[in-house]
Amino acid sequence: MARPKSEDKRNAILDAATRVFAERGLAAAPTSEISKQAGVAGGTLFTYFKTKDDLINALYREIKLQLADAMMSGFPRKKSVRTRLQHVWDGYVNWGVANPEQRKVLAQLQVSGMLSRESIEAGSAFFVEMQNMIRNATGQRILRGDVPIELISKMLAALAEATIELIVLKPSMANQYRNGGFAIYWAGIAQK
Repeated sequence: MARPKSEDKRNAILDAATRVFAERGLAAAPTSEISKQAGVAGGTLFTYFKTKDDLINALYREIKLQLADAMMSGFPRKKSVRTRLQHVWDGYVNWGVANPEQRKVLAQLQVSGMLSRESIEAGSAFFVEMQNMIRNATGQRILRGDVPIELISKMLAALAEATIELIVLKPSMANQYRNGGFAIYWAGIAQK
């Protein structure tokens, strides 16, 4: 009879995969090193994830969930669109600064071509509330209607990434970079 799977072991494998992928990249990271750093036997990894691709897809969904939690935790639903977007922005930037390995691995995963359609859809599902808010704000002419909703979302991610990089380089300027980055973002998407 097979032993039940342990959530702690699964999490240890995902944590180790994050470290190893951040250090070596997706293609160059052997599953044996992930198992070693997770403190599990080599075959145990494959008890939890049938293939390296399964591990990669599970890790992507896990990191996207962590990011969504950071961005949407305490989301001020009754506040203005600007306040809600600032909340999302601050959550993204703060998460990125606090989680450099996850951020690095997420960037690799998003361009890897290794993600299943199901994983991409699951990763996007965490952000439906934000997408709906942007769609509604565009319809109410709070946000520019001439800019596609997808571009508004991608702009947030791109500007937040630039802001994170600057904060990492010069932490003493964190508040100025975070607030200035959001001001630039808002100026680009707000209806004039």
